Amino acid sequence: MGSPMSTLGPSVWAASDGRAGNASQVRALVQALGEPGRWMRIAHIAGAAHRQAPLLLTPRAPWTWLPADKWPMLLQALPASQRAQIAPPWPTLWIAAGRRSAAFTKLVRERSGGNTFTVQILDPYIDPSHFDLLVVPEHDGITGPNVVTTVGSPSYFGPDQLEETGQVFAPLADDTNRSVVVILGGNSKVHTFSPAAAARLEAQLRKLAADGWRLRITTSRRTPISVVAQFRKMADETGGQFWAGAQDGQNPYLAWLMFSKAAIVTEDSSNMLSEAAWHGLPVHIAALEGKAEKFDKLHASLIARGAARRFTGSLDQWVYEPLREAERVADLIVARLLERYPAPEFKSGGGAVVPDWMS
Repeated sequence: MGSPMSTLGPSVWAASDGRAGNASQVRALVQALGEPGRWMRIAHIAGAAHRQAPLLLTPRAPWTWLPADKWPMLLQALPASQRAQIAPPWPTLWIAAGRRSAAFTKLVRERSGGNTFTVQILDPYIDPSHFDLLVVPEHDGITGPNVVTTVGSPSYFGPDQLEETGQVFAPLADDTNRSVVVILGGNSKVHTFSPAAAARLEAQLRKLAADGWRLRITTSRRTPISVVAQFRKMADETGGQFWAGAQDGQNPYLAWLMFSKAAIVTEDSSNMLSEAAWHGLPVHIAALEGKAEKFDKLHASLIARGAARRFTGSLDQWVYEPLREAERVADLIVARLLERYPAPEFKSGGGAVVPDWMS
């Protein structure tokens, strides 16, 4: 954790409970907000106590058994090493994700006297009025004057990141006409990557390979070891590419998203589906075992948006507007900050004064 410091523009604290999916959504929104075109609009805001590194907050039981607005002696829920992070001077902007962080979002808003603009991502299971902005997927069905809904999860890939990836993995750009990125999730509370599901998907992928599609297969932290081994073997046998960790070399995930013609993504991860849709790839949702109403609604929202279809063994090609929800939410945050901190008018001889580097 970097030490608090002043910064050009609003100071930002980004917090999560460390869960990969939650941290990813916070990071996406912070990165979208930091895009130069947006940051220049709010650079006049004098922020203090900026934290370059994210805050990791891991509250424990019995606090986590209670709704976030019912936690007594709230800071005691955190390990001693984390408590000092929640102290003044307070930031201009706080962004957090996940139910376990909601109590601290509420606390920072209260202790800052409402001066910190608080953004909570994902359903906090408490009243949205505790936050300045609540960002939830539309399939959660939450509404309110300070609620903004998204299709899927906020995802973001910055121009510099895309350019660097394009240069490092340039050879992949030469082979895009018949390449498909296959993104494998794993077991969760509601889904299971069962042997039957794995066998079904393997058979479908082998047929695609036989039809001339080049498979680019990657896994997640939740993919069972047996499934990793199964699809690694299949990739070797079909001439495909496979990445499951550092042992397979540099991570080509973003390059595969950039340089493939379609995506097959297992149904268990909103983030993985949304990242493929951010790139405008035709997203084919592959079934696992298990079912949940929220995921059914998520899939339906992506299908209605034109981003996805159910995977039945064949690949379709279609075009839609890429899903850029993090950028949309970042624009809304900028607008809300400008309501609180109107940009000063600079006048000199009737014209706007701009920095030398913009001339």
